[in-house]
Amino acid sequence: MFAWLKHKTELQKLQYSYCKLMKSAYKTALTDKNKSDQLHIKATEILNQIKKIESQSQSV
Repeated sequence: MFAWLKHKTELQKLQYSYCKLMKSAYKTALTDKNKSDQLHIKATEILNQIKKIESQSQSV
């Protein structure tokens, strides 16, 4: 009921951003390849951050 009160973790925020960027990169690939490539690069950077956080949490 009060799901909107829960605070999202940094990992959840990054996963949401990654998903959003990949969707927009896919949609813009149909019209503008250069912009799509830029969005894909940003998404890859976020994915690297996600992997870094996940590896830190597994090692603890």
